[in-house]
Amino acid sequence: MINPLKSASVSLSHHPPAAKLLRFVDCSELCTSQGLQVGCPPYRQPSLRNSNNFALNSFLRTPNKYSGVSQHYFNPRVEFDRPFVYNKLQNWNKFSRNIVARSELAETGYPDAGYPSSDLQLSSKFRGICFYAVTAFAAIFLFVLMMLAHPFVLLLDRYKRRAQHLVAKIWATLTVSPFYKIEFEGLENLPGSDTPAVYVSNHQSFLDIYTLLTLGRSFKFISKTGIFLIPIIGWAMFMMGTIPLKRMDSRSQLDCLKRCMDLIKKGASVFFFPEGTRSRDGKLGSFKKGAFSVAVKTRVPVVPIALVGTGKIMPAGMEGIVNPGSVKVVIHKPIEGNDAEVLCNEARAIIADALYQKG
Repeated sequence: MINPLKSASVSLSHHPPAAKLLRFVDCSELCTSQGLQVGCPPYRQPSLRNSNNFALNSFLRTPNKYSGVSQHYFNPRVEFDRPFVYNKLQNWNKFSRNIVARSELAETGYPDAGYPSSDLQLSSKFRGICFYAVTAFAAIFLFVLMMLAHPFVLLLDRYKRRAQHLVAKIWATLTVSPFYKIEFEGLENLPGSDTPAVYVSNHQSFLDIYTLLTLGRSFKFISKTGIFLIPIIGWAMFMMGTIPLKRMDSRSQLDCLKRCMDLIKKGASVFFFPEGTRSRDGKLGSFKKGAFSVAVKTRVPVVPIALVGTGKIMPAGMEGIVNPGSVKVVIHKPIEGNDAEVLCNEARAIIADALYQKG
């Protein structure tokens, strides 16, 4: 009697794809003289993430309809010694690459994300190169203007730094205008320029900062300390009075909140992204209460702002591309209260409703 396992191992040595195939299955099932039974119980099903696995998965397994176990019966000597099997695996491998590339784009959570990878890369990557070229060119000249004005800003407007924010508005407008249109809704809800407030918004993309700077309000952003090391951009943020933060450092977080309260007491406004980081699937994350605690302690209003569309144009983790599209900025009426948690839930509900309606 031929030992099927031994026969399979000898035959597989001449077929690398088939040898690789057995890494993804559980071969501990029963063996018979008619063939080798290969299958995976439900709790041992492999997580197939790339196109190679996809092709192998298609070859080995049939739909799960026999007690939840996917099985395929074959004779190792007959099946693996046929030349066409190797070619068929290669053809399936090539075909599956296109499927996986499309599905991974669709997983970003945006309805327009499932375009073929070739179309996306050719147009969007070229637009991305142009975007960074424009922003770098504009930043170099406007940064010189910032440097010349900075000594006067420190003497006359140390906390609000309106002149620096005006330069930042010009820079952001010049950068985004060739690539996407911004539509504002609810500008009448913005507090007066001399009224301090806490602004909060959802965070979807690297473009959120550019979009918010076009509002022309001199609120202080909070940014990771590493961003300040970027030439020109980081230096400009420092001159604008952006507040540094070390995310994993609790002491830095406490110092950041104290500095926010000090700025508000001196007439400046601050801007928070309560989610803490950019959303990678387009869904609104949970809000942290830090911004709302600052608002309660300083007794200033909270201004919720919904950003719609930035995540489709430049998704988080794909900063090298700029897709065509438009952005809507929805500014809601200020809210006030004495309970940070209530304010947090109310602001999140307002922004979530706007994203549902406008998105």
